Amino acid sequence: MATTRSSSIRVLVVDDSALYRQAICNILRTEPEIEVVGLAGDGVDALEKIQALDPDILTLDVRMPDMDGIQVLREMNRRGMRPKAIMVSSHTSEGAQVTTDALLEGAFDFILKPSGANLEENRRTLRDALREKIGAFHDSRRPRAAPRRSNSARAPTADASAYVQRSMGVGQRCQAVLIATSTGGPAALKEVLPQLPGDLDVPVLIVQHMPARYTSALAGRLDQMCALTVKEARDGMRLEAGLALLAPGGRQMRFSRHAGTVLARVTDSPPENGCRPSADYMFRAASAAFDGAVLCVVLTGMGRDGFLGCEESKAAGAAILAQDEDSATVYGMPKAVVEGGLADRVLPLVHIGRAITHHVKSNRT
Repeated sequence: MATTRSSSIRVLVVDDSALYRQAICNILRTEPEIEVVGLAGDGVDALEKIQALDPDILTLDVRMPDMDGIQVLREMNRRGMRPKAIMVSSHTSEGAQVTTDALLEGAFDFILKPSGANLEENRRTLRDALREKIGAFHDSRRPRAAPRRSNSARAPTADASAYVQRSMGVGQRCQAVLIATSTGGPAALKEVLPQLPGDLDVPVLIVQHMPARYTSALAGRLDQMCALTVKEARDGMRLEAGLALLAPGGRQMRFSRHAGTVLARVTDSPPENGCRPSADYMFRAASAAFDGAVLCVVLTGMGRDGFLGCEESKAAGAAILAQDEDSATVYGMPKAVVEGGLADRVLPLVHIGRAITHHVKSNRT
């Protein structure tokens, strides 16, 4: 990250615990590219200081009295306030649900409050999490590259219908849709999945980088918004048309085929790319289970998870769809796929759901 003053990230720390406020503040003040512009002990104070101090980002405690983190975020959205929020969540089920709601409302990302007894280890864990998330935010602020008109994968902006109607592979079978995402993913899934019809005649399989508990909360919220049935995957679940399965946090998802039926298998296989669930793991397993007759969709997220899985899947006959740079919260995962020459289409988020539906209906055997 850059260390000049002009590129510094202005942070407001919001937490009802004076101990946590100071702990986060102390960590951030050791980072030369970060300027802590203020502290707030509750939601009302936070809104006042956002208005007065104009931070770039705030660390926002999920659970606070009177006005909790999600209420602050919704009020920020209502007022059109520009800062992004990194939610600071507990490991509890209640914390998972509120954090998930915040991510669906557009929070940038979240970190978990360390819960161990070793104070020094807790500090390192908190420091590493803050560095990672604020580093991703820093990367997301870099100037967007000018559109490359020679890249045929990029759809023209003049005719939205052309985005959807152009096939990614005429005659290519599609027996499953695979979606991978990370930072910014819950809000992206909230945009894409409700566009898919309930009678979509293939299963949808999703990897969202999240820990345990959080994927269950996310699946529940998405199910309420979608015509599809959305569930967190359990071992032995049968893959069916119109069913979207979200890989469980902290586990891997693969598949097995028995007498024409494909089952989800939830495993404790090691992380890949530091991720569990991993998109590479899921893409590879699904492509094998469906003999390459899949559509791989890579949405916003930091890192390169999904690239190798797309590479293997494309070699087996899969089609690849990636989110474009301008609509991605963090252009990491889709960038790897696009710059690796794997993407058949590169689309704005708003058109991806309809493009998926068109591809499935046009390429079904």
